[in-house]
Amino acid sequence: MTEITAAMVKELREKSGAGMMDCKKALAENNGDMEAAIDWLRAKGIAKADKKSGRTAAEGLIGIASTGTTAVVVEVNSETDFVARNDAFQDLVRGIAQVALSTDGSVDALSAATYPASGKSVTDTIKDSIATIGENMSLRRSALLSVDDGVVATYVHNAVADNLGKLGVLVALKSTGNKDALAVIGRQVAMHIAATAPLAIRADEVDAAVAERERNVFIEQSRESGKPENIIEKMVEGRMRKFFEEVALLSQAFVINPDLTVGAAVKEAEKEVGAPIEVTGMVRLLLGEGVEKEESDFAAEVAAAAKG
Repeated sequence: MTEITAAMVKELREKSGAGMMDCKKALAENNGDMEAAIDWLRAKGIAKADKKSGRTAAEGLIGIASTGTTAVVVEVNSETDFVARNDAFQDLVRGIAQVALSTDGSVDALSAATYPASGKSVTDTIKDSIATIGENMSLRRSALLSVDDGVVATYVHNAVADNLGKLGVLVALKSTGNKDALAVIGRQVAMHIAATAPLAIRADEVDAAVAERERNVFIEQSRESGKPENIIEKMVEGRMRKFFEEVALLSQAFVINPDLTVGAAVKEAEKEVGAPIEVTGMVRLLLGEGVEKEESDFAAEVAAAAKG
């Protein structure tokens, strides 16, 4: 029987894109024949897809779709940026975003929804694509914003194609005024959100737990000054006011015109729009945010696989 060496496993991995242990098994099953091993791996497409489901998918694309006064943003992850540049993967993300428009925007509803091109659920369509494209993929996040009257503006930062990129933003503006003018200020606010990542629209909407953590940090920092408690309390209140100004959208300095806050810029835009404007919602999705990427030592991986 042919000895399966680390070099053979590495070569098959590079040719097939399959995992190390899958490559070792394929070579063993085919007595070291490289071409037969590749065919064996291809024949195991679905099984290979299932095995890949444990691998970290932290690359991919953010996709946006909109219709009328509704817009959605989705995050579909892949293992490598190379796959994110694949036309088939980009079409998949676009299709998933379009399907999301017919749901409530939740991941559960979107996962179960029918993907028209395949006639299967989005979940099963992704699984089929894993076998075809050869990498683990997953629908990680999705969100929908809608207004009865107004505009849901969208923005994709550094777009790799129409409505596809690494960072996507939705912002909902409610207004009875001119929709073209409303769309202009909406896009500007969406760009601002992309740049500053506000935690909430208004100060009183900042998550209470987040605010409490900040307050506790400020208290400890202020106590190191050695000042009396009543002075510390005033110091903390001042720092909390600044904190809320910095993380709440409407109180932030507008990146397009820092002389105005976002709230003031929206108020100013009401002259062009011809009616009051209310910011009713926002979503900002940054690709891979919060995902811990696996770091691997390729040489050690090869050696471990070769030893069996």
